[in-house]
Amino acid sequence: MDGTATPPMESQQRADVSAQIHNLAGDGLRCIAVASRPWLGPTHDVDAKDEADLVFEGLCAFADPPKPTAAAAIARLAKAGIRLKILSGDDPVVVKRLAGLVGLKTDTVLSGTDIVALSDDALAVQVQFVDAYGRLAPDQKSRIVKALQARGAVVGFLGDGINDAPGLKVADIGLSVDGATGVAQAAADMILLESDLGVVADGVEEGRRTFANILKYVRMGASSNFGNMLSMAVASIALPFLPMLPTQILLNNLLYDLSEIGIPFDTVRPEATVRPQVWDIRGLVRFAAIMGPMSSLFDFLTFATLVFFFKASPAEFQTAWFLESMATQILVIFVVRTNGRPWQDLPNPALTASSLIALVVAMALPFTPAGHWFGFEAPPPLMLAGIGLVVIVYLISAEFLKHLAVSYRHPMLATKRLIA
Repeated sequence: MDGTATPPMESQQRADVSAQIHNLAGDGLRCIAVASRPWLGPTHDVDAKDEADLVFEGLCAFADPPKPTAAAAIARLAKAGIRLKILSGDDPVVVKRLAGLVGLKTDTVLSGTDIVALSDDALAVQVQFVDAYGRLAPDQKSRIVKALQARGAVVGFLGDGINDAPGLKVADIGLSVDGATGVAQAAADMILLESDLGVVADGVEEGRRTFANILKYVRMGASSNFGNMLSMAVASIALPFLPMLPTQILLNNLLYDLSEIGIPFDTVRPEATVRPQVWDIRGLVRFAAIMGPMSSLFDFLTFATLVFFFKASPAEFQTAWFLESMATQILVIFVVRTNGRPWQDLPNPALTASSLIALVVAMALPFTPAGHWFGFEAPPPLMLAGIGLVVIVYLISAEFLKHLAVSYRHPMLATKRLIA
């Protein structure tokens, strides 16, 4: 500096600068003020004492717009029942501008000062309606997360800075990104390799699809095992011979497990993923209590037909029940895997292939030389026709009853920012 004094800023100039900062913030620009003072005396490292008697020189404005994919990702999350909020340390005016650009409600933007004036109960009410927050301290971010949780929401928090650590820690799901501060990554439950909300939306869709398929497997296994054990218990008491040999039971279980290998790759209907499903043990019990006994009723019908109508020998009885059991267990997968009509909502080719391969092996094995190793004896054609009729009626009944057995039963995602 040349030592020439610059006149101090007057009140009108302060008002003009404040108005200019406000206008720039309204355009989504962050500002840094630049000030100076004459330097007198020897050169030394600048300290706090030197930051006095400064004179305003101008403003540096920085544009930090949302990513082009942010609005589309937020729309996808909203469609999935996830409401997104911005919790930021930036000026509320800047936050309002950014929130509007990505499609969030901007009628009200609460600042850290507003949060301080609210009790926990009052904040729990406000968070239900306000989607944008600015000038937040770290503890205020965690207060908002807790307020959402107090209303029963499952809260995810996405942040990358040191100030986000408290929010990441108290959230149900803490998300950070590759390149975030070490404190944020340590506090997070999951680290995204790409800093994009689209990754979160993709993860939600894939997670719900995976969970829906897990539920399919659990339902099928629970109902099938319950029905088979009930049928086996009754048949063991009522019949003078084993209803199925141990090797046949093991083969039945092996082929049935093979048929379900394709379930993880299966598609799911929109109603199964539009809202998050939860682990519902009562729903699982209801499914098993309806579908399991229904399967046993058709097993009992098969037993009566084989014993009283066809006068089947023990080997014929065991083979016929094995065929009926395998056909009903495998084919019903295509019925109960969807809440819609099976012919309108086709399964993934992987599930189709695994199921049909297992079914073909089960149906063909008793008629091959290897069938004798398992104690099978090929039933006569009329007996096979009777078994086929039972299977068809069973599948029709399962289609009508599945709506009683299966029912599809809103979390919120709070995030610090949507910007690059």
